[in-house]
Amino acid sequence: KMMQNVHLAPEDDEDDLYSGYNDYNPTFDTEDLENDVAFQQAARTSHGRRPPVTAKIPGTSASRPLATGFGSKATLTSSMGRPMTGAIQDGVARPMTAVHAAGYTKAVMRGSSFDPLGQARGPAPPLEMKNSDSSEEKIRQLEKKVNELVEESCIANSCGDLKSALEKAKEAGRKERVLVRQREQIATAENINLDLTYSVLFNLASQYAANEMYAEALNTYQVIVKNKMFSNGGRLKVNMGNIYLKQRNYSKAIKFYRMALDQIPSVHKEMRIKIMQNIGVAFIKTGQYVDAISSFEHIMSMSPNLKAGFNLILCYFALGNSEQMKKAFQKLIAVPLEVDYDDKYISPNDDPHTNLLIEAIKNDSLRQIERERKSMAEEYIMTAAKLIAPVIETSFAVGYDWCVEVVKASHYVELANDLEINKATTYLRQQDFNQALETLKMFEKKDSRVKSAAATNLSFLYYLENELVQAANYADLAVNSDRYNPAALTNKGNTVFASGDYEKTAEFYKEALRNDSSCTEALYNLGLTYKKLNRIDEALDCFLKLHAILRNSAQVLYQIANIYEIMEDPNQAIEWLLQLISVVPTDPHVLSKLGKLYDNEGDKSQAFHYYYESYRYFPSNIEVIEWLGAYYIDTQFCEKAIEYFERAALILPTQVKWQLMVASCYRRSGNYQKALEKYKVIHRKFPENVECLRFLVRLCTDMGLKEVQEYMTKLKKVEKLKEIREQRIKSGRDGSARSRREGNAGDSGGTKGERLSAKLKALPGTSEPYESSGSKEIGASYIDPLGPQAERPKTAARRRTEEDDFADEELGEDLLPE
Repeated sequence: KMMQNVHLAPEDDEDDLYSGYNDYNPTFDTEDLENDVAFQQAARTSHGRRPPVTAKIPGTSASRPLATGFGSKATLTSSMGRPMTGAIQDGVARPMTAVHAAGYTKAVMRGSSFDPLGQARGPAPPLEMKNSDSSEEKIRQLEKKVNELVEESCIANSCGDLKSALEKAKEAGRKERVLVRQREQIATAENINLDLTYSVLFNLASQYAANEMYAEALNTYQVIVKNKMFSNGGRLKVNMGNIYLKQRNYSKAIKFYRMALDQIPSVHKEMRIKIMQNIGVAFIKTGQYVDAISSFEHIMSMSPNLKAGFNLILCYFALGNSEQMKKAFQKLIAVPLEVDYDDKYISPNDDPHTNLLIEAIKNDSLRQIERERKSMAEEYIMTAAKLIAPVIETSFAVGYDWCVEVVKASHYVELANDLEINKATTYLRQQDFNQALETLKMFEKKDSRVKSAAATNLSFLYYLENELVQAANYADLAVNSDRYNPAALTNKGNTVFASGDYEKTAEFYKEALRNDSSCTEALYNLGLTYKKLNRIDEALDCFLKLHAILRNSAQVLYQIANIYEIMEDPNQAIEWLLQLISVVPTDPHVLSKLGKLYDNEGDKSQAFHYYYESYRYFPSNIEVIEWLGAYYIDTQFCEKAIEYFERAALILPTQVKWQLMVASCYRRSGNYQKALEKYKVIHRKFPENVECLRFLVRLCTDMGLKEVQEYMTKLKKVEKLKEIREQRIKSGRDGSARSRREGNAGDSGGTKGERLSAKLKALPGTSEPYESSGSKEIGASYIDPLGPQAERPKTAARRRTEEDDFADEELGEDLLPE
């Protein structure tokens, strides 16, 4: 049955499909076309371009209809219903138009190769070059350059290069004006790029404001605001208000803020709230707290935030309204923080994928923003509580208790304990140590973190009061409550340091640093401990690490310099001390230390400079005064040394040696009358001073005064009393001690001259005369660099043997006049 519908094509009606292919047709013989006169004529005339007459070509399938499988002889049609190319319709053959698209052209007849894709034509011609001289192209390039300058100006501003940012903004403004003029010349004003003009002017005004050129910035903003073509120009009055606020012109600032507020639609709620906040701040600056309160109350009712709440508390505090302060504090506590809490970052199961995700987001940038926001909120609440607690109730303790209760009822529960500790700190500021201790002891039954913090503070308090046993007990409690608390470990180390166990102390400081590598207190104390243990290199390493953290710490710089001094490296010590005085330029101790180091190095001029600076800032340091006086004596300027020795005598009026030094300077400078008067004053204050009497006898003898006999009598009495006193001391000693004492007595009882050298050493505070340890002696008959001394008048009654006046050799009893 299947074969019933199959009809084979009849053989008698149709020709063979492949007939005629082997027949030769002279039409296609192209070898003799050059000699064919008719063909050449047709090629030269329009006959060759006429459409060919469609004819039945032998051997093609176009001359017969195709039979279908159902035996029909219907002509094939296209999808649009038209006859297919080459089909015979109504006995007339349709022209074969489709062969041209397939590449069958007359060019094939002329010997060209088959190239339907046109690959033989070669590459495409180059693009036509733009005409850079055209006005449109120039305008386009100029506009691009202006945009680039604006971008470069913004980038320079963000990098902190404000001067360069302003220069580029000015250049962009100049080029933009040139651009506008060129557009006006070739087109109407409607073609001006207003957005570009707005951005150029706005950037220029911003850069003026950033460079504190406020007048120019305001003028530029005025240009934008007054131009009605800029639809949003009115918003820039906020920027103008900010400039007036910086200039402290608060009334104008409020005026421009209000103008900007009027021009901003109510749909921009957030911007309106920020402008209202600026208005409130400006009112606070002018002292109009009532108007500021109305602004902040409106903000807290519409869109509460931390800054507005804190400013509202400040306003009520300024007015002294305690009830409103409480309400404002409750509003501040109720502000939503809008951060995720730590529960989000705790893995609910052991799924590695979840744990990996939590680790990835635990410290990402969003989490850091959340931490900053939470920290800022805690700071506002803590500051507000510390501000209002002493004034909202009858006493600050009751006020703190109210704040703590309010905080406990909010989602800032953790701050309640911090407020309690802050309450103890307030007691300390009021020097109420007992109340502070009681407040801190309340935390002993709290959780471990709070207990550790309280115990750390208690340990520190007892340490300051030098109650080391209690300090050690609370330090142990703090460490046991929280072993990873670096402050507790540092306090424990301090208590052990006070007991002298430096090795154990170092272990506690090291553990504190392992728990928190940024614990600078532990690192500093560890360096001090190594110094005590004489482990100088390790101490230096600690202080250098600390210097990398605290670049301008004066204590750290001094310790480094001190260690180099211990290591006998004066150059490094000087270098670090120079860094130190750049941080604390008025520290007299550091300046005197520098002077001492330069003096040891032999650089007297630098030593004098730093000793003098130290004296200028602290004129009561005896060592500095002594060095400066000795320096002037060494340089033979005794008159200038008098000032410093008089200062020393003023500081230590019970020590005779400084007054003797003043009299000696008068004598050395040739002012004998002044010297005599000074010795007389000293004698009245210290009548038993042998040195003073000897010089009085010497001066009176040289000057021929009548008082010489009186002073000689006094001198003999004083020496006899001194001798009796020494004999009484000798009588109670054994022979060996007596011999040693006699030697000492002989040294002290002998006559001493005044010996001044360039470097003086500190002398004991006794009534014995001044004597330096230097070997270089300075005679009274030196040649003064300012000129020769005036000759002393010869007032003596008789001629004395020629000798140097007041030479520095020791004077014996036989040299004194009878």
